[in-house]
Amino acid sequence: MGYHPLLTTISSNKLEKITLRSGGVLKGNVRVPGDKSISHRSLLFGAISEGVSTVEGLLPAEDPISTASCLRAMGVEISHIAPQQSVTIKGVGLQGLKEPEDVLDCGNSGTTMRLLMGLLSSLEGKHFVLTGDNSLRQRPMKRVADPLKMMGAELKGRCNGNYAPISISGKKLHGAVIGTPVASAQVKSAILLASLSAQGSTTVIEPAHSRDHSERMLRAFGANLIVGGEMGRHINIKPGGCLKGQKIVVPGDISSAAFWLIAGAIVPGSEITIESIGLNPTRTGIIDVMHQMGANFEILNQTDIAGEPVGDIRVSHSSLKPFKIDNDIIPRLVDEIPILTVAACFCEGESQITGANELRVKETDRLAVISRQLSCMGADIDEQEDGLTIRGGKTLHGAEIDSETDHRIAMSLAIASLIAEGDSALARSDAAAVSYPNFWEDLAKLQN
Repeated sequence: MGYHPLLTTISSNKLEKITLRSGGVLKGNVRVPGDKSISHRSLLFGAISEGVSTVEGLLPAEDPISTASCLRAMGVEISHIAPQQSVTIKGVGLQGLKEPEDVLDCGNSGTTMRLLMGLLSSLEGKHFVLTGDNSLRQRPMKRVADPLKMMGAELKGRCNGNYAPISISGKKLHGAVIGTPVASAQVKSAILLASLSAQGSTTVIEPAHSRDHSERMLRAFGANLIVGGEMGRHINIKPGGCLKGQKIVVPGDISSAAFWLIAGAIVPGSEITIESIGLNPTRTGIIDVMHQMGANFEILNQTDIAGEPVGDIRVSHSSLKPFKIDNDIIPRLVDEIPILTVAACFCEGESQITGANELRVKETDRLAVISRQLSCMGADIDEQEDGLTIRGGKTLHGAEIDSETDHRIAMSLAIASLIAEGDSALARSDAAAVSYPNFWEDLAKLQN
């Protein structure tokens, strides 16, 4: 019997649950929502450009909508965000954002808060306060604030500046050479945004190469930015360039495609084609791990759209070998760790994930949550400080499981439930809407 997205129950603690039915195969084509990272940056860079930007394929999910809401509160005209609709942004220029009348609410979006910290720090004489939901207010912000303070920024927050609400007093910043504490595209992008209006050039040096969407897009908008150094880890930006509005096409998010890539590989009899996925090499760590597992897949119709490599991926079921992930590849697949943990449960042997401390400070402590929830289904998992050890080959069983409000956990557990013995009941399934509003509908379409 296939999954029916409307079948719900109410648990004793009043959390709505959906019933996830095991069995069946997944077949067909699917197009995942637009890349979340690129969607955020399209909105932000369009807002501080001169002229109009149009965005095709922008992700109409909660996190980018939070970014748009904050920008609208600062005087930027942004058209309604909805599925299959292009979005128009009327830019106000680098210093054109207005001081808002109220606190800026970033919702659950760490990208919104961290990138705005960089951008707003350079707006001289203006004051801003950033806050978010309970989860976001527990996520570390000092890793962004400290590098910005090296440029003269004035930011304050709870617990010595580590937690929101964050107060920002805009200053004239100065350029600097900054080594980031972690390989984080959010930290790097915040510094680059602050650097656009600084006095003198700024160089960001990363410990490892993180996602480079900001560099690609800033160059396309007209910023004077050069990438160099070993593995492109040195990014230099000179202020003074005028950003001009652009037309942007957002490819499908490989982090969302990851759920179907793994589902196709582990569900017997399945064959799925995921269309128009972004294949930026700083994001394709999951492809490397699929090779390591011996997964049966091929990349088709490769092309470039607006400076970003794009293609289709066809994946089908196969026997999988265990894999190892360490800190060298983590920046290229950090969001895919929950679904790769599910994959490891169906590999014949022991898989290891190390160097994944960053997952402790996402929407949830993802290492703890995915370990706890899959263990409820019978998975053999040991949790370490920086990772997980998963011994595959154990039969999973249906269980009472909970996303614990994390979108990637919700979708990962949904895939695990497909080949468990017996049905599962998933609490807080609505968390998937943060990055993939139509996930449950797409799952129903693929099930046969």
